[in-house]
Amino acid sequence: MQNYHWLIYLVAFFVGFSTSILTTPLAKKISIKFGAIDKPKKRGVSKREVPRLGGIAIILGFMASMLVLIPFVEEFRTLQFAGIAAGALIIAILGIFDDIKDLNSKLKFFVQLIASLIVVLSGTRIEMIVWPVLESNPIIQTFSIPLTIMWIIGVTNAVNLIDGVDGLAAGVSSISSLFIMVLCILTGEPLAVIFSAALAGSSLGFLPRNFNPAEIYMGDTGATFLGFVLAVTSVMGLFKTYTLLAILIAILVLALPILDTLSSIIRRLINHKPIMSADRGHFHHRLIDSGFTQKQTVFILYAVTAIAGIISILIVVANPLVSAVGITFLFVVWALVNVYRKSHKNDKEQ
Repeated sequence: MQNYHWLIYLVAFFVGFSTSILTTPLAKKISIKFGAIDKPKKRGVSKREVPRLGGIAIILGFMASMLVLIPFVEEFRTLQFAGIAAGALIIAILGIFDDIKDLNSKLKFFVQLIASLIVVLSGTRIEMIVWPVLESNPIIQTFSIPLTIMWIIGVTNAVNLIDGVDGLAAGVSSISSLFIMVLCILTGEPLAVIFSAALAGSSLGFLPRNFNPAEIYMGDTGATFLGFVLAVTSVMGLFKTYTLLAILIAILVLALPILDTLSSIIRRLINHKPIMSADRGHFHHRLIDSGFTQKQTVFILYAVTAIAGIISILIVVANPLVSAVGITFLFVVWALVNVYRKSHKNDKEQ
């Protein structure tokens, strides 16, 4: 794979950023025209109606970066890129229809499965996870396709689940994209660097109008697209290089959406509720219910995402002592937040 000049990465970022920030007002008009308006919900935090097709701006920003760079990037003229582009386009169209019509969850899962399968069959997959005692075990390779599909669908929906507070999904996706970009630079995967740079720019370009108080939401259109591209990029840039550590690194850099999703699944199973049911048990809901403002909640979760990303980079550069300190610091921060949450809750009850 050819190594590209840093100027290519900058172009990917700034084209995504400028296109997204310029087309967000257009996305708002389209939302109003098609009636894609988010109304206040009992479990939600917004008390007003907000257009929810903002994800169109993120998609346009990302696609604009790809179009501008096609003449300069050889990998954009391969079957692998065609498969990724086709899968991303399917997810984008699905999200738009879902924001307008509120589609059935089974239908959405089926379409996500098709999009993921296209990506995998075009050459993007978790080829092998090397375990210490199973270094050449062909059984691991046998599960390559289902593992990749599970990862892509899982991360796609995980990012969608954290899109419950103004600016959270866009900001977390931006931070995660930037860390994936750095990790992919370290691993020598330039195509993944371009993807993550374009996605970071597109997300950041949308963020000013999405930050609290948001004038537009990204909706499922943006959240599932972000999750899908993050998942595919992590497979391209992380899983093919770091064997057993790939799992830890990928989970760390996408820690917030993954842990929030796992927490939601476990919580609903314990309470004997459908896994896909909605509730106010997400991390952002708990922080807000504990007395944090929306902005404070978002900044706390930004910080957690950034710390997890830093730890993933420290692991890659093989500094175990610093990595251990970083992981400890992450748990300390999270513990302090929980202590504040519980003490504030007790104060309110007294």
